[in-house]
Amino acid sequence: MAELQGALSKLAISLDEQGNAHYQLRLGEQALALNPFLGQSITLEFLGQIHCCHCGRLTKKSFSQGYCYPCFKKLAQCDSCIMSPEKCHYHAGTCREPSWGEQFCMTEHVVYLANSTGFKVGITRASQMPTRWLDQGARQAVPMLRVATRQQSGLLEDAIRAHVTDRTNWRALLKGDTPLLDLPAERERLLGLCQDAIRELQQRFGLQAIQPVDSAPLEINYPVEAYPSKVVSLDLEKTPQVSGRLLGLKGQYLILDSGVINLRKFTAYQVAFSA
Repeated sequence: MAELQGALSKLAISLDEQGNAHYQLRLGEQALALNPFLGQSITLEFLGQIHCCHCGRLTKKSFSQGYCYPCFKKLAQCDSCIMSPEKCHYHAGTCREPSWGEQFCMTEHVVYLANSTGFKVGITRASQMPTRWLDQGARQAVPMLRVATRQQSGLLEDAIRAHVTDRTNWRALLKGDTPLLDLPAERERLLGLCQDAIRELQQRFGLQAIQPVDSAPLEINYPVEAYPSKVVSLDLEKTPQVSGRLLGLKGQYLILDSGVINLRKFTAYQVAFSA
């Protein structure tokens, strides 16, 4: 029997040398390995309170996955340019928190190609590989370009997504294992299609600021015993107690025989876990 409770954080995921994903549930300061619970019955219960993941304030509603409204309105990490980095306004002098922007946005980023439910383009800080790929449930991923800032990665992603999606079909992600694709060939195709946009940005920001990356794809295996025949989404707001046999873990989802739940959606919720 395992029991713990606390403020929910996103699942911590690590990768071993064989490319197997290992999961930890995090509640407050406590962490529990989840892979050993595959095949067992587990219960998650929302205890009725949400505390902002930044300031700890009690809030009736979570904004931007775990923040109270005042923090959502004032923090740089909640600004619209986080979702649309090509709209970065740091250089205009209007960044909400310039020191935060210098640490997290004025640093090396990667434009990557992933295979989650087919080819998709994405961006992440260089230090967040492979965490970003694990969080989104990518079966494969490979860097395409290294750039000097987050804004540059957003401008490149904007050019590349004219030829390939930047979205993941979450229902397809949870319906079955994703077939392997030829990422290096697709990377070369996309770089060729976008070579004019890449040259233009290199002229604007400097040749060294934007460089193609030639590396092998990473393949990831997720701990899934069985996929559901029908994807039913579970919600702790609508059903405060969620129970079922743990069939698998993929991205930030728990796959239960009763449905699937995106735990990242409930960041900062006070939750009790038992198994």
